[in-house]
Amino acid sequence: MDKIATAQGTKAILNKYSFIFQKKFGQNFLIDPHVLSKIIHSSAITKDDCVLEIGPGIGSVTEALIEHAGKVISVEIDKHLIPILEEQFKEAPNFKLVHNDILKVDLKKLIEEESPGKRIKVVANLPYYITTPIIMALLENELSIESITVMVQKEVADRLAAGPGSKQYGAITVAVNYYAQPYLVANVPRNCFMPRPNVDSAVLKLTLNKEPVVDVGSTKQLFQIIRAAFSQRRKTLLNTLMANGELNLSKEALKQLLDESGIGASTRGETLSLQDFARLSDYLDKHRV
Repeated sequence: MDKIATAQGTKAILNKYSFIFQKKFGQNFLIDPHVLSKIIHSSAITKDDCVLEIGPGIGSVTEALIEHAGKVISVEIDKHLIPILEEQFKEAPNFKLVHNDILKVDLKKLIEEESPGKRIKVVANLPYYITTPIIMALLENELSIESITVMVQKEVADRLAAGPGSKQYGAITVAVNYYAQPYLVANVPRNCFMPRPNVDSAVLKLTLNKEPVVDVGSTKQLFQIIRAAFSQRRKTLLNTLMANGELNLSKEALKQLLDESGIGASTRGETLSLQDFARLSDYLDKHRV
């Protein structure tokens, strides 16, 4: 029998179960075994690993995960896919299926139950419309995660892996870099999916930081400054921070502090690294009256 992550294998399952794609869930199933191989290789999954898979679909990636991992927990929101997945992998003792919205699952509890005392690896083919909320939920909630290997829209992958000063660099880039080290694994053309999406994709790996990469007094203020700095890209740091209004400083006082910090009032936020933002946040904390 053909592997699921092929055009023949996918067509066979779709025909067998008379599956109808749900546009609201952004379903595009991987049909390229070479891309699948890159996902498995880059995620470095072994039999010692517990893997959380988000959005298994008809099991294109699930099939390979079950083969390589010690345990696979797949979370699927579409009720029409549940019987397909249950039948496809009913013989797999290391497979657990959860029918739920990943943003509503108590992931901390699930991970503690399924992988006590050990960090898990996340693998996902994420719907384009909800990519950022899922990634940030995985990063921000202090979960026991070692790495996140995801298929995302190429534009999103480029943004998350961008460097300071580039057009793609933004607040989400800096936020992700606070929690993890991004690495662009591979670009994936649209013809690698069924049905074919309107945009190209990419595989991105996020290796979570064991320790914070910056030592900052107030993470709340740090992220306030980051969000403000990118709120109006063409404006200077002085103007964006003033427009934000949360620092409670006069324009003259803020200009002086920005210049004294070495960052500069006329600097644009898109040129600053995470380390620069942390330095600025701490300087403002220390020197403002």
